[in-house]
Amino acid sequence: MTASDSAFDPPGTRAEVEEGTSLTPRFDRDGLVACIAVDAHDGRVLMLAHMNAESLARTIATGEAWYWSRSRQELWHKGATSGQIQRVVEMRVDCDQDALLIRVEVGGDGGCCHTGRRACFYRRVVRGVDGAVTLEASGA
Repeated sequence: MTASDSAFDPPGTRAEVEEGTSLTPRFDRDGLVACIAVDAHDGRVLMLAHMNAESLARTIATGEAWYWSRSRQELWHKGATSGQIQRVVEMRVDCDQDALLIRVEVGGDGGCCHTGRRACFYRRVVRGVDGAVTLEASGA
């Protein structure tokens, strides 16, 4: 799917984008929009991924999360091999339609991260008194 055959109309005026009722995502120069997935039950941030027009359209059509893998340069049906299918409970778009937030129920073992953890955000950035920055594990 290319920009010319996208399932979505191009963004209109600022007022239409910010206050209108049409989903007109503002894809970046690579044709992507950021998507944050959170657990529908406890609100925990699970992951950040990217969607292109095709993966966004598939997500809307199927009710399951589809992403664009930047590293593999291919569509990615989350959970297709792991069983961790993300069923979309709700989708939101931010004010200027360049980021998405999806509330999901995760199938399988409930995990999300390819490292085997529940969420991808399992380390926090810590700045020491000496100014050194390190990463510290803060949960699965």
